[in-house]
Amino acid sequence: MLNYLSPVLRGIVYQASLSELEEVRIRLNRPLMVKDGSGFLFLSAMGVPSAPQYSYIVTKDDLERTLQLVTDNSWYAWEQEIQGGYLTLPGGHRVGIGGQAVYSGGQLKTIKNIASLNFRQARAVVGAADPIVSRVMAKGGYIRSTLIVSPPGCGKTTLLRDLTRQVADFGLQVVVIDERSEIASCYLGVPQLDVGVQTDVLDGYVKEIGVYHALRGLSPQVVVTDEIGHGGDALILSELARSGVKVIATCHGDSWEQLKGRSWSKESLEMFELVVILSRRQGPGTIESVLRVGGST
Repeated sequence: MLNYLSPVLRGIVYQASLSELEEVRIRLNRPLMVKDGSGFLFLSAMGVPSAPQYSYIVTKDDLERTLQLVTDNSWYAWEQEIQGGYLTLPGGHRVGIGGQAVYSGGQLKTIKNIASLNFRQARAVVGAADPIVSRVMAKGGYIRSTLIVSPPGCGKTTLLRDLTRQVADFGLQVVVIDERSEIASCYLGVPQLDVGVQTDVLDGYVKEIGVYHALRGLSPQVVVTDEIGHGGDALILSELARSGVKVIATCHGDSWEQLKGRSWSKESLEMFELVVILSRRQGPGTIESVLRVGGST
């Protein structure tokens, strides 16, 4: 990921020698910021954690050189992906884009006057799902539809990814509807992270279209998706339930009780049999509880 930073920024981050680099945030005319396992840090020109007023200030040249590397000097070649607000790099790393929106015919056409970039390190954690996999895959190969719940930044996508890998490698046909390209981290359509040997990835599909294509063309036994939590999700989930397909998904929230109180939740949550609650209490991916909420097995 660091190879896509401008030479100056790359050198600063290398000097910092961060063992668990998660993000690099580049904001024009503002301090360079990174995130590691301990949280967010500002870096000086020597790569030393510093107060904002003593940190390296990102220049226009830093930003332009980084953009050239990220887009391979062809902004327009990536225009469709840019409309989603990010780019995906080889290895599955993502670059979030902040700037000025340009609309045409009521639709977002592109982003100009880029002022910030957020590099997010793609990292698969093999074994992340080990503590819960025996609960999800019950006796006789029965799969419980499972919902992973946590606030942002608590590792739910990491857990989802490894659970997907283990379920697929167990021998089940899995389809990942990767609306935000975060689960498999596809680059040019190819998963950059291990999601299992029997997994098909529908990259960038909205859930409704993804479910339609999966059921009619890929015959899944399990469908995996990220970030449910909208009114329309009830219809999508009910379609999967009617087809006998199990679902493994994630959702923002702090607790099962909180989710049940939301307006969209009544029909959407009915099909789940297992709920996993995560936090950062002992670091990302801390499993606070695993709840049986339905099903008969």
